[in-house]
Formats: sequence, C-alpha cells, structure tokens
Amino acid sequence: MPNTQASALMQVIVNLENGEPVFSYKNSAGQPCEGDVTVTEAGTITYQLVDNTGKGLKFAGVGFTTPFDDIIDAITVSADGQYVQMLDLDRTPGQTKFQFVLTNTTNTLMVLSPDPEVKNDPN
Repeated sequence: MPNTQASALMQVIVNLENGEPVFSYKNSAGQPCEGDVTVTEAGTITYQLVDNTGKGLKFAGVGFTTPFDDIIDAITVSADGQYVQMLDLDRTPGQTKFQFVLTNTTNTLMVLSPDPEVKNDPN
C-alpha cells in the first residue's frame, strides 16, 4: 500500500546480496512498503538513505523518464548525500516514475534504484 500524505518520510534501504545492491523501502511508520507515495495536497516527500552495503553510497540525484509531466516540481539532495527531497505542489493529477542515482566510494560507477512512483490524486 502506498504511503499517502502531504509530507512523507521514506527510508531507502540498500543491502548487498551476492555482491549486488538490493533496494527496499520503509514508510514513515517504519513499515516495509513498495516506496510509492500518493500525494493528496502540496508537500515535500523526503527519502532517507540507509546504506547497509559498506560501499559508501550517497544520493547523487533522481532520474525521471517523464521530467516534464509537472508531477514533481523540484528535487534537492542534501550536502551529505543522505537525503533527497521532492517538492510536489500537487497541481497536476497523474503519476510519475523515477530512479534514484547513487554514487559509491568503491569506484566511479553510478547505482540506479528500481523505480518507485509518486501519484498525485485530486480526490
């Protein structure tokens, strides 16, 4: 079930399985979830990185396949790379998918997350 609220805090948990990053999510209540958020009013969605890989992961940004759909209005990454904040003014109904882009201290390659979703629901 997606997290539904104006200002959500989601944890992005990254573990290593067989040497590969595996992503999971927890909602504001600390319960496992899919990472999706349904927005019903303007607010900020905050994603906190929980790096259990020992590889020094940090958020570098967020990639959108539809960056001009007006679902998410802006993103910021904290200076330490541990948080991403998405501003959603909830003016445009619809949904958008994205992937987190992460750096690591092991090499210069980027890590991409599976794609969670933000849905603006006018109801």
